[in-house]
Amino acid sequence: MSLGELQARLGVKIEPELLELALTHTSFSYENGNQPSNERLEFLGDSVLGFVVSAHITQTFTDLSEGELSRLKNAVVSAKALAPIAETLGLGEYLRLGVGEERTGGRTKPNLLADVFEAILGAIYVSKGIDAATEFVRSQVFPLLADPAALLSASEPKTKLQELAAKLGLDAPSYTVTHDGPDHDRTFTASLMLQGRVFVGAARSKRDAETEAALAALAKLS
Repeated sequence: MSLGELQARLGVKIEPELLELALTHTSFSYENGNQPSNERLEFLGDSVLGFVVSAHITQTFTDLSEGELSRLKNAVVSAKALAPIAETLGLGEYLRLGVGEERTGGRTKPNLLADVFEAILGAIYVSKGIDAATEFVRSQVFPLLADPAALLSASEPKTKLQELAAKLGLDAPSYTVTHDGPDHDRTFTASLMLQGRVFVGAARSKRDAETEAALAALAKLS
């Protein structure tokens, strides 16, 4: 799998060294002498993505309130929304992972895929500027906004679960979160208690673990 093939998938030419950096997960960096990882590019890409999406939805959805715009933006830039895009681009195939992350299926983890998507966007911004970064977001991310109502519904499972529990006359869901692993490779596990039943979700962040647990509960209640 060559970087040239990935460049073609992305539709943007990025310097090979910069592209390789964008694909370097912290687990690989940690296991190889603490060489640079994609964290800084991910931080930059996250900021670029937030700006481009915010500008677009503000101009496009003029009937939405500030709160609704904020919720829509958060839905679009969430790991749940970005991971399938990264998967379609095949970014997981190119990730540089540490041995431990490789063994635990890191190439298919939604949070890792979303992170590398943002790092790639950061690399595009550094390499080609804001216009190229905006065009990349336009082609890859904006299609998610074709049905904003569905996107909002899918992105807020905790709220949806709470509303459904109240409608059914059930106690409010309660969450307990634990974590394990080193700081650079931590996994959070959320246990959701609802009517004496426990639903479990695991992810790289506390919020996403709770989201996964809520999705499991919603699937059962539905």
